[in-house]
Amino acid sequence: MSIPFSVLDVAPVAGGSTSAQALRNTLELARHTEGLGFHRYWLAEHHAMPGIASSATAVLIGQVAAATSRLRVGSGGIMLPNHAPMVVAEQFGTLEALYPGRIDLGLGRAPGTDAATARALRRSPDALSVDDFPEQVVELREYFGADSKVTPAAGNGPPMWLLGSSGFSARLAGLLGLPFAFAHHFSAENTLPALALYRDSFRPSAVLEAPYSMIAVSVTAADTDARARELAAPQALSLLRLRSGRPGPLPTPEETAAYPYTPVDRQIIDSRLAGQVLGSPDTVRQQLDALLEQTAVDEVMVTTSTFEQADRLRSYDLVAELYGLADAPRREHPSLARG
Repeated sequence: MSIPFSVLDVAPVAGGSTSAQALRNTLELARHTEGLGFHRYWLAEHHAMPGIASSATAVLIGQVAAATSRLRVGSGGIMLPNHAPMVVAEQFGTLEALYPGRIDLGLGRAPGTDAATARALRRSPDALSVDDFPEQVVELREYFGADSKVTPAAGNGPPMWLLGSSGFSARLAGLLGLPFAFAHHFSAENTLPALALYRDSFRPSAVLEAPYSMIAVSVTAADTDARARELAAPQALSLLRLRSGRPGPLPTPEETAAYPYTPVDRQIIDSRLAGQVLGSPDTVRQQLDALLEQTAVDEVMVTTSTFEQADRLRSYDLVAELYGLADAPRREHPSLARG
């Protein structure tokens, strides 16, 4: 199956480790996956979460771009309601000017945090609504125009993507003629409806003549199915704690094994794992091929979170081997090469 494979990273902080180590792990993973033949490397914006170190997303994108030479590096995504569009334009105009043709700007409408933190970010309770997201997107695009007075954004517009986990951004991306990335890794039940909505609502634009879609998929690959399930367990517990309002670092394997799971906990975890791809190379290939055939996307973005960095690197190794990424042509879709 010859489509680009990319990487989504949140710079996970493992229990007993530090944010500094998580950021060093991100730079190592970026260099590693570039060598394996992955196409993009996106960082996700989250705030006030002890297990995620990618909160200063634009800063980290610059560091990853500096540490690599070919990868397209971008945001998966910038949560636009948290920021003044002009500030985002300045940040990403700077990145595009420094690394021309290598920066992507993915935009989301969720806060990526709790309500109190969102208020602290935005400095106003009146700014908490996401209803003005379409207007913010249009405003942001204007700052990158050749006639804009916003420096260095003017003339340095990276390709813009809309991200989503439901139908709102899918429809908006279609109406604006923008590429669309769907968060299958935490909203698998909405994947097919959102993709259908995007394609049905798509209008050709100066950016795209036809729809271009990508899904982010949680993948844990290991030598055996049992080992893959073992490696995925700490992340499952982390998501369970987040759902119950107790976010923390990625649990240790020992902490994960000793956790007193209730039957309801098990149901939540099983439901979450059902939307993931995990197992031995043969199992991963079977599951991922079926998902890509079902969704008919143009690109897939792999996100992997394991307690040990070596296991995360190994998982990406196996995916790259399965799909021959190192030998695949490294050409960007012409409409997405620049904004």
